[in-house]
Amino acid sequence: MSEARDVLLPVEDAKAEILVGISKLGAERISVAAAHGRVLAENLASRTTQPPKPVSAMDGYAVRSADVKHPPTKLKMIGESAAGTSFNGSIGAGQTVRIFTGAVVPEGSDAIVIQENTDADGDQITFHEAATAGRYVRPQGLDFEKGQVLIESGTTLNSRHVALAAGMNIPWINVTRQPRVAVLSTGNELVLPGEFIGEDQIISSNSIGMAAFVDAAGGIGINLGIARDNPQSLKSMLQGVAGADMLVTIGGASVGDYDLVKSVLGEEGLNITFSRVAMRPGKPLIFGTLYGKPMLGLPGNPVSAGVTAALFLKPAIDVMLGRDVASQERETAILTRDLPENDRRQDYLRSVLGRNETGDLTVEPFEKQDSSMLAVFSNADCLAVRAPFAEPAKTGDRIEIIRLDPRG
Repeated sequence: MSEARDVLLPVEDAKAEILVGISKLGAERISVAAAHGRVLAENLASRTTQPPKPVSAMDGYAVRSADVKHPPTKLKMIGESAAGTSFNGSIGAGQTVRIFTGAVVPEGSDAIVIQENTDADGDQITFHEAATAGRYVRPQGLDFEKGQVLIESGTTLNSRHVALAAGMNIPWINVTRQPRVAVLSTGNELVLPGEFIGEDQIISSNSIGMAAFVDAAGGIGINLGIARDNPQSLKSMLQGVAGADMLVTIGGASVGDYDLVKSVLGEEGLNITFSRVAMRPGKPLIFGTLYGKPMLGLPGNPVSAGVTAALFLKPAIDVMLGRDVASQERETAILTRDLPENDRRQDYLRSVLGRNETGDLTVEPFEKQDSSMLAVFSNADCLAVRAPFAEPAKTGDRIEIIRLDPRG
């Protein structure tokens, strides 16, 4: 095992070390119908012009604007144009064609008069409104032109993107392969939900929650289960890493007698970049490579695991997906309770957001911040950031916050 110098690494330095060790994955081709939530691996240029010809924006009559300059005007209807069934001919002087929304505008006409402003008597149509050229006509290419790039590589495709791609006549698209992240919890004390709980045991929530976090971030979470606190169990569970792009362990990352992750994985070739970060919660945090793949060792306390995943695992997945990775967007909010001075570790306080009477964003850190309190973390929608050695903060002060992704 190769291990980095045992120092408390600043948060931003730790994040930089992790992202340097992560690479974008390759692409795969999928149906546009299955593309929601995937990350585009290429620029998408339209294969068609939309609309392909001038079409009507309203139900009414296609006219030559010169024929209806001085209403009321009577014109002869010579046919109709509907969506999918255009008028096969050209409109001449004194003529009109009944037209419906989305239908191709007949040759010779340059405007639409809506039906509410007309009266029909057989094929004689009286127009009570003038129309300027282009009125209620959607010109060819109004939406987009053939060859125009409309969705850029790196975009996470939402339902609107999928609809647009389909409208661009693109049936298949290249997307970045979803990173497969193996999640392995450790601990003799852990049992799965629904299992018998012994006197010294607790329910394992971390592995299930972390796999869900990976899914929400755009990857595929692979829950390997729970390794017991012995080398044989941990090594046997590592077989599940074979098909993964990254390994995330939970627990076993500190310095206790039963914390075996570093030692056992070291025997398997783990190369450690760092193992401690100057933050709270989440000080014992391992990053390295194992079997040529990035390995992130998260602390065992549920909140510590969740906070470190938000700060480090999510950006790592972004890199693998080819998304732009900026540091978590930081905002400021008005504090609603006093906070004491901070020590040398950067603090991330689980908090809730609100609005005051003037509409300003407010933040209220929970009074209890113990890293075992999963219910508090579940109710939080942001982290209030306290820099190392921050001075006491008072109610009404502005402090930095990082929003938690509601999907994660």
